[in-house]
Amino acid sequence: MSKVVLQEREALELFQSHRASLVDYARVITGSRSQADDIVQDAWLRFERARGSAMLREPLHYLYRIVRNLAIDRNRRASLEAERHSVDVGAITGTVASDAPSPEDVVLARNELDFIRRALAELPERTRIAVEMHRFGGHKLADIARSMGISIGLAHTLVADGIKHCHRRRNGDK
Repeated sequence: MSKVVLQEREALELFQSHRASLVDYARVITGSRSQADDIVQDAWLRFERARGSAMLREPLHYLYRIVRNLAIDRNRRASLEAERHSVDVGAITGTVASDAPSPEDVVLARNELDFIRRALAELPERTRIAVEMHRFGGHKLADIARSMGISIGLAHTLVADGIKHCHRRRNGDK
């Protein structure tokens, strides 16, 4: 099969006519319709860049491959993030707000919270903000990225670096 140069209109028509099936394909891999929508949008942006800089042999197969790779990458990142966040800062701070904590629990939780605040204060501002938004505000990485005007990957890196820092400080490392 020969390579094809797609014009912008042809590429858009190809994408629009297969968008629903691309979303379904991504949803099967990720298990989430909203994540699938995000992945398909990201795939379109990557496809557009590739279309403009390369001749594609099978554009539709290439588009499906982009969707598949993005979905698998998102699943991998989610698994790694779950492993990295084995200590739940929310559970630690939630003890302070419980209805009837023991005096010992209150002291321990306050000490832990003070420790976390000091560790977070040592971080660069945007890393600290990303960690606070994610761990205390419950924001998703996409929300953090949008709010801070950065990529989702950078938002993930900032949160992971901040949490690693807190773990290192907790273990007595600098």
